[in-house]
Amino acid sequence: MTSNSLVELDRAHLVHPVASYRGHERAGVRVLKSAKGATVTDATGHSMIDGFAGLWCVNAGYGIESIVEAAAKQMRELPYATGYFSLGSESAIRLAAELADRAPGDLNHVYFTLGGSDAVDSTVRFIRYYQHARGTPQKDQFMSLASGYHGSSTVGAGLTALPLFHAGFGLPFDWQHKIPSHYAYRNPVGSDPAAIIAASVAALRAKVEEIGPDRVAAFYAEPIQGSGGVLVPPDGWMKAMREVCRELDILFVADEVITGFGRTGPLFACTDEGIVPDLMTTAKGLTSGYVPMGAVFLSDHVYNTIADGAGEAAVGHGYTYSAHPVSAAVGLEVLRLYEAGLLENGRRAGARLMAGLRSLSDHPLVGDVRGRGMLAAIELVTDKARKTPLPAAADPSHRIFDRAWDNGLVIRAFATGILGYAPPLCCTDADIDGIIERTRMTLDQTLEDPDVRAAMA
Repeated sequence: MTSNSLVELDRAHLVHPVASYRGHERAGVRVLKSAKGATVTDATGHSMIDGFAGLWCVNAGYGIESIVEAAAKQMRELPYATGYFSLGSESAIRLAAELADRAPGDLNHVYFTLGGSDAVDSTVRFIRYYQHARGTPQKDQFMSLASGYHGSSTVGAGLTALPLFHAGFGLPFDWQHKIPSHYAYRNPVGSDPAAIIAASVAALRAKVEEIGPDRVAAFYAEPIQGSGGVLVPPDGWMKAMREVCRELDILFVADEVITGFGRTGPLFACTDEGIVPDLMTTAKGLTSGYVPMGAVFLSDHVYNTIADGAGEAAVGHGYTYSAHPVSAAVGLEVLRLYEAGLLENGRRAGARLMAGLRSLSDHPLVGDVRGRGMLAAIELVTDKARKTPLPAAADPSHRIFDRAWDNGLVIRAFATGILGYAPPLCCTDADIDGIIERTRMTLDQTLEDPDVRAAMA
């Protein structure tokens, strides 16, 4: 089938996620054809370094035969096994055990989902059950951070604090509350880490008092806020927030859908943060994006409270594809690869990436460079002193993405003029250097954009 035929079929039938439907119909789809390592190639033969690992998920890189073989072998032996009726598969059982063995603290119980959004939804159901089981059903209010992202399912999108995911959907629900982000570059208290931590702690306490000290069930936070603009909290922020939640009898949920599986260095970012959450969500790097899978980790006390509360009754939560054996087989092989050198390579490549991006700080448009490991961002401004964002007329999310694409680089271009990076952990030095070189080209071209020039005049 020709590329043109695919474009027309796509226009007519395929609904794309988080897209302007009419805008996408006008522009047409870019069809990806193949990929290997950190490089993707489209149907026209144009090759690019994938600086975003698909959607922050292809952590291991593309085209790894051992992952493909793990899936094929499992498909031949047992392509599906339900987790209902006390049935299971070897691959799912082994993966749960391996993950629990590596998870922080007592996160010893793993519930598998299809991805991050339904993992977050599952935490809400588990937490509500937990609160009922322990005799505190009035604790039915949930909190998260401004600029946070916790999926685009109906419940998760309400915990998400990005206007795009609320507009037209009747969200958030009245039991979903937000406090300000730690966003260091634009924090009203300034950039001092201690001041930012103190402000967040104060905001959490104040919001709990406003809602009612006996009403708040859980607080959600990403170790790094991904879709909000790769916002990195000061060292010690997660630990401080976790301790306040413990003091106030609020469950702390760490959303590691993006940060898990080597994205920031260790297998889980919570390890570097020195915390053990009550629940933790993962997905993306769990299978390196090769097949769908997410996971909820439950601590001993959360799991046991639910189990004891249910007694001999079933806990009424489940998905047809929970603990899918093929996804689990892929997860086992990906985990093996992480520990066979990918995590180490990711740490090395991440240090090179951060150094390379920081070398662009002298560019007239670069206001801030931030990140950790293989998760980073550049925030563009037209006035560094005033931190003036790029004008909306410059259409950063489309024009900058297009320029980078033409230059042989895939990045995340946010509407606010932030460039997001999350390359595969397999990147070579040449891959990282290519990302930096092509980013500089893209910045230079953006500097010549008439709408950007007008804003800087």
